[in-house]
Amino acid sequence: MATMTAERTGNLGDKVKSWPQRVKIFYTDVRMEMKKVTTPTRKEVQATTAVVIITVFLFGAYFWVIDNTIAGIIDRILRQFTHR
Repeated sequence: MATMTAERTGNLGDKVKSWPQRVKIFYTDVRMEMKKVTTPTRKEVQATTAVVIITVFLFGAYFWVIDNTIAGIIDRILRQFTHR
């Protein structure tokens, strides 16, 4: 109640007085949310790690092919202009 009043009126004194209550509400909300958190099992961590490693290698190979293709095209274009 004091928080709503302080926010509406903009009075600094009311905001300072309501600060401890707002902090208490914040930490209560944090505790409630942290109770919902579960840690992954070892199997889940291994599975997601494998997916990340495979994805990194696939993207690396893809970008290597694209980079070499574009470099070859640019090289041919530059050779065409320098031989004239």
